[in-house]
Amino acid sequence: MHNHVLKDLKNTVEKYPDKTAFCGEKSALSFRQLDRAIDGIGSFILGEGIRRSPVVVFMEKSPEEVASFFGIIRAGCYYVPIDAEMPSVRIHLILENVQADLLICDEDTEEKARDLGFGGKIVRYGEIAETAVDEAALTAVYDESIDTDPLYVVFTSGSTGIPKGVVGCHRAVNDYIDQLSEVLGFTDETVFGNQTPLYLDACFKELFPTIRYGATTYFVPKTLFMQPLKLVQYLNEKKINTVCWVVSALTIISAFGTFKTEIPKYLRTIAFGSEVFPIKQFRMWRQALPEATFTNLYGPTEGTGMCCYYRVDRDFEEGESIPIGRPFDNTDILLLDEEDREVTKASGKQGEICIRGTSLTLGYMNNPEKTSESFTRNPLQIHWPELIYRTGDIGRYNERGELMFVSRKDFQIKHMGHRIELGEIEVNAQMIEGITGAACVYDKEKGKIVLFYSGDKEEAEMKVLLKDSLPRYMVPNVTRKLERIPLTSNGKTDRVTLMSMVR
Repeated sequence: MHNHVLKDLKNTVEKYPDKTAFCGEKSALSFRQLDRAIDGIGSFILGEGIRRSPVVVFMEKSPEEVASFFGIIRAGCYYVPIDAEMPSVRIHLILENVQADLLICDEDTEEKARDLGFGGKIVRYGEIAETAVDEAALTAVYDESIDTDPLYVVFTSGSTGIPKGVVGCHRAVNDYIDQLSEVLGFTDETVFGNQTPLYLDACFKELFPTIRYGATTYFVPKTLFMQPLKLVQYLNEKKINTVCWVVSALTIISAFGTFKTEIPKYLRTIAFGSEVFPIKQFRMWRQALPEATFTNLYGPTEGTGMCCYYRVDRDFEEGESIPIGRPFDNTDILLLDEEDREVTKASGKQGEICIRGTSLTLGYMNNPEKTSESFTRNPLQIHWPELIYRTGDIGRYNERGELMFVSRKDFQIKHMGHRIELGEIEVNAQMIEGITGAACVYDKEKGKIVLFYSGDKEEAEMKVLLKDSLPRYMVPNVTRKLERIPLTSNGKTDRVTLMSMVR
């Protein structure tokens, strides 16, 4: 039984001590080196008297950042990843929420870290990774741990303008990796090409299977996703055989005719998610790699990574959507209508996708109100309290009994692989001096966020100002200045009118 995410690491180190575990642009760590750094960081944290607490990691994407995550876990604490490219306003909101006593940085981020006004202790990775290992203290922590102990806090968009910190635990991550690994067939021969940021849960698909099976993960340089041919050449150079990418990262390759020049000849396992894969582009991939397996994954951060999968086993026509399929074992999907009644597979009707099972996270960090809104009692279980997570996604079953994603229920969208609350963009826009109103809509056909606003700022200036408070993926693609924001007869934002102005 896996009650701790690092349970397999020592065995992996014994089998493959000198094999590369993680490799970035500037450095690489073998399993032996990774394990030593993890024990050193864990010993340092325990030596500081920090117990069962959040520890912030503020580093560039690298193997050392992963070692910091695992070192924090080794100490029985839980890591909070913050990306150096996040706007300072968002970073401050996260730090205020978690109230951590320790922040780990690296040489590249130290100066910015010390300018954050962080109230706790700031240390550099290089200073703590070689700490003398306190085996007795580490063993004691491991022996006392249980599988519902928190493991991480990753922050998602919040409708009030304040990011929500999703708290995950060992049990949910272990179960997720069990199911995902079985479906995608990870082994010690797996060579991952990681595309996703390390401050999101999406990277779990590579990080945890790597240490469990003795696989290898390469962090694909971000710049290559603007150079399709060089990206494929990189995949071939590293002999990468497995990718778990957002759809937009895959279509960057297929949409620019890259396959006419070079194909990723080692790729055998291709998983995708977070966005709808255009059938035209998907066909290009299947034609270029007929021997590869393609799997559509679906799931929210609150459900620990992905909770549903569909192994593509047939052709699809233009206009069709690839199903999200069925839930992983030990996870159940409920479709609930507006009256909280279950929508059956045979009915073909739509309902909100709700999740129950081991995959549920623990809720939102220091945010009981939002937690109780989204993690609610299962209305179909009247005999004892059972939690479900209400995703806000609308789904239905097709004639084959496969789950299909239909749309969002509220103002939350999927954009560039991220779940975004449009309300957070609106709040940040309204905080700008001189702005009298703001409303956001999403043009699904063009994949663009459109911000309408009223006030004294010009459109180009508005976009620049929003970059100071929003992550890059949340900055509106289009800003439109209006004399005033249109309202409905009952005084609410008239989003129907705004959508008509988009097209």
